[in-house]
Amino acid sequence: MITVELARALQAAGVRWTPQPGDRFVIDAGDLHGDVFWISELTVEVQRVAGGEVLGFNGTTEWALDSVTLDQSLWLPREDQLRDLLGDMFVSLSRQDGAWSVTTSLREDPRTTVEADVEIAYAAALLDRLE
Repeated sequence: MITVELARALQAAGVRWTPQPGDRFVIDAGDLHGDVFWISELTVEVQRVAGGEVLGFNGTTEWALDSVTLDQSLWLPREDQLRDLLGDMFVSLSRQDGAWSVTTSLREDPRTTVEADVEIAYAAALLDRLE
């Protein structure tokens, strides 16, 4: 899973989130930033309200938390979502010596990012291309 710091960097670089079931996120405020949540129609769902969208927490009686706005939330994209964000820039994924290599190409400028975690490799490659 990508780190909160890497997710913040992606957000700062312009990656935008349209919440969907199955998405992971953290509440990027207060003491909750260490807890990872998943959007699901059963517990956390996207609710459209007059001011935009909020992430509503259903059936969480142990929490004093009804909903959070998207600007309080930080998306932790999955491997498939990161690959989709790379789009046509994505060339290949390979594994060698216990590390993952993601190769991208943009205007015939190939680059390879190597990381121990596959999602971090994808995210770092995307961030490299966005900067």
